[in-house]
Amino acid sequence: MASGTPAPRAVLARALTVVGVAATTRRAPSLPRRPRAGVPLWAYLTALVGVPLVGVVVLSSIIVDTRRAEAASAVRAEQAVAETALLDDARRTTENEAVWALLLWAMDDPAVIEAIGLPVDQVSAQRPLIAGLRSTYQEATDEALDALDDRRPGFADSVRTDLADVRRAAAARTSSLHGVYLDYVALSDGLMDAERQAAAEALAGGTPARTRAAVADALLVAGYAQSASRQMPLYLGSMVDQQAGSLIGSRLGWETGWLTYTDARAQLLRLSDPAVVGGWEAFAATPAVRGLDAALDPAATPPGAVPTVAQVVALVSQRSTRDADTAELTDAVLHRAQELAGQDAQAATDRSTTTLVLAGTLVAVAALGAVLLARTVGRSLGRLAAQASQVSEGSLVEVGARGPREVRTVGAALGTAVGSLRRIQDQAQAVAEGDLTNVLLEEPLPGPLGAVVHASVQQIVSSVRQREELQSALAHQAAHDPLTDLPNRAQALALTAAALNRGRRSGEKTGLLFVDLDGFKAVNDGYGHACGDEVLREVARRLHGQLRGGDVVCRLGGDEFVVLVEPVELESDLVDLADRLIATVSAPMAAAGARVSVGASIGIAVSRDAAVDADALLAEADTAAYRAKAHGRGRAEVFDDALRAQLSAQADLERAIASGLEAGQFEVHYQPVMDVGSAAIAGYEALVRWNRPGRGLVPPDEFIPVAEASRLVCDLDRWVLGTATRQLAAWRAAAGGAADHVTMAVNLSGRHLTDRRVVDDVSAALAAAGLPAERLVLEVTETVLVDDPSAIEHLTALRALGVSIAIDDFGTGYTSIGQLRSLPVDTLKIDRSFVASTEPGHDQLVALMIKAAHTFGLTVVAEGVEEVDHVLRLQDERCDHAQGWWFGRPLTADRAGELLLAPRLAGSL
Repeated sequence: MASGTPAPRAVLARALTVVGVAATTRRAPSLPRRPRAGVPLWAYLTALVGVPLVGVVVLSSIIVDTRRAEAASAVRAEQAVAETALLDDARRTTENEAVWALLLWAMDDPAVIEAIGLPVDQVSAQRPLIAGLRSTYQEATDEALDALDDRRPGFADSVRTDLADVRRAAAARTSSLHGVYLDYVALSDGLMDAERQAAAEALAGGTPARTRAAVADALLVAGYAQSASRQMPLYLGSMVDQQAGSLIGSRLGWETGWLTYTDARAQLLRLSDPAVVGGWEAFAATPAVRGLDAALDPAATPPGAVPTVAQVVALVSQRSTRDADTAELTDAVLHRAQELAGQDAQAATDRSTTTLVLAGTLVAVAALGAVLLARTVGRSLGRLAAQASQVSEGSLVEVGARGPREVRTVGAALGTAVGSLRRIQDQAQAVAEGDLTNVLLEEPLPGPLGAVVHASVQQIVSSVRQREELQSALAHQAAHDPLTDLPNRAQALALTAAALNRGRRSGEKTGLLFVDLDGFKAVNDGYGHACGDEVLREVARRLHGQLRGGDVVCRLGGDEFVVLVEPVELESDLVDLADRLIATVSAPMAAAGARVSVGASIGIAVSRDAAVDADALLAEADTAAYRAKAHGRGRAEVFDDALRAQLSAQADLERAIASGLEAGQFEVHYQPVMDVGSAAIAGYEALVRWNRPGRGLVPPDEFIPVAEASRLVCDLDRWVLGTATRQLAAWRAAAGGAADHVTMAVNLSGRHLTDRRVVDDVSAALAAAGLPAERLVLEVTETVLVDDPSAIEHLTALRALGVSIAIDDFGTGYTSIGQLRSLPVDTLKIDRSFVASTEPGHDQLVALMIKAAHTFGLTVVAEGVEEVDHVLRLQDERCDHAQGWWFGRPLTADRAGELLLAPRLAGSL
């Protein structure tokens, strides 16, 4: 028992003394009080019945008005749904007309046909078919707009005028293929906006739920139809590179359109009406839909592939079939919405009539009930009230009651309470006298007070026992890894220290094997964290199965384990054990339904003298494991003199870094980040430099990896954060508002990002500098986002402060473009290896990164811009910002401040 825990006997004595005093106090006589004259029972009964009756009348009126409003709303909804159907007709025929107009535009240009790689004569042979389809859909579009005149004449005329302009431009070829496509898209989007507006009018006010659901289903189907109609133009347009940045002439445009289509198709899972769901499922199973989905999926068509004329004709035929089916499905959904609106209007009228009848009946029944209640309940409650008054005055009389069942139940309960009060009085007397062995105290007592008195002793004993169990559980949790239930890092160091102490006394050696898994990250990324967790548990079981009885396996964290071996006879025994561990870990295993494999690299360290401590032995084993990885993985290395010298040099450098931080040897240089469009300074990136006495400027790649291997990197990050934020605040003050748009980017190490204090560190730096949070950009690498789940949590918390998050060196890690949508980031920094590369395809890759980032709403910064060609290319791709030697090398604070405060950046720095 902890020294601070009171003895149970003392606690019990104090608790029973308090209960005794309370019991004594309750037995003390009190002055009789004359009961006040209250309101008679009949008044309460009148209020009990009369007030609800008034409420029923008022509520009935409200319900009737509500039902009438629902009927009127349903009529309006029916009219709005009809208008929605007309708008959808016009939008659908316009988009269908666009397909054939675009095909004719391309077929009339032999250069385009030859560029695609199709036979001109075969394509020309199909022109009459395509021209006929275009004319058919033009007539359908005109008819749809004529039908719309009755509902929206002004809007129909506006669309008709714009459509005539587009047709003339397409026929005269005064606009490019890309321009014609965008004109038709604009018309379709305008009609879709009007369709959504009409649907919103149908959903406004008190529209019944069924009608609302039907209109929502119609919008989902219309959205699918719109995205589906754009797949053919984007697919065929991707065969021709029209121009830089062209949407219809790029594979990216096709892929983006396909993503929009699949998203719209996924939205149809939200359909609520079973009939509509059945219609959609039947539609989706048709050969035309399946064939088009298979043919238009970018994943099924490698870049550069060109369809044959026969394939194009087949696609045209399938698309015509799907268009007809889509129109039929949309009409059915809209018709269903109109039908439900009419049904809801009739139902609302019926409910209004029914409500009036029920309200009248309820009032009559309630009035009759009031009379009966006054006669039966009033008398019985009066007698029961007199007996309760005697009990309240301290007379524990016998209680009996007659009347309704509820009154008899109350009387019986009061009688039971009187009996319980007598027993509680006896137990309280025993507790007050200190008679803790009295058999009365062992008997459970009814009622809340009796339960408290009886449970007090048991609760004290139970609380002491629970405290001891909780302390044991907390001690186990603090010393063990929750995933594998192995000893954690802190416990591993404690066990190692204890083993070393035993070895000093006995003269025996202690061995430590540092096990670092190979290929675990690929499993974790490829199969998910659940699979990774199962792999770690299986590895823990396999490692434990290879050990002797007294040896221990611990998990340090991530994919790192240590094995403590004592005593050690020969180093060769440890090498043999390491080989067995590598073999058992490398065997394939089943995890989360997958067959996966990992490996292991092992570092071996042996206590050779009495001076080594647990931290040093662990560092030696870690260093040996690092060499095992460097020499090819899947092997074991023993810590030797060469590694000892390397470890000693690293320790010296760590001490020098710590001393340099205290002595002010570090400084921050600032590299300008430029706006690509205006060539104005958009911000700076803060880069730490070490001006080491006797050495001069130390290259960052020499000291930063050493700092990142220890906790020093967190101290270094805090110093850079504080210095950079204060510097930007000073520049903003000196600029008098001219630099309010400038940001400061600061690199955040992975170790610091996973530190639980990182949010407080950033908040403190901003508060100390007086800098708005939105002016600070924190840069993290891709690997940090996948190495530790806490990194995502901390980034989300930092964004909540208003700080912007940037992925640094994008393209060099494991993050895919598709993951950007779910990551808590604001900016994408493209690595210089892509920006400055002359390899074929890298230009297109950079353009794809920029477009994808903009699609997800991210700002793009290009790194490593060193030539004017890089700048021009980034301008063409509409990149937001750039940095590199072309704009300026990292500058001292004074020089960077002069550059920022200058009226205009010179042409070259």
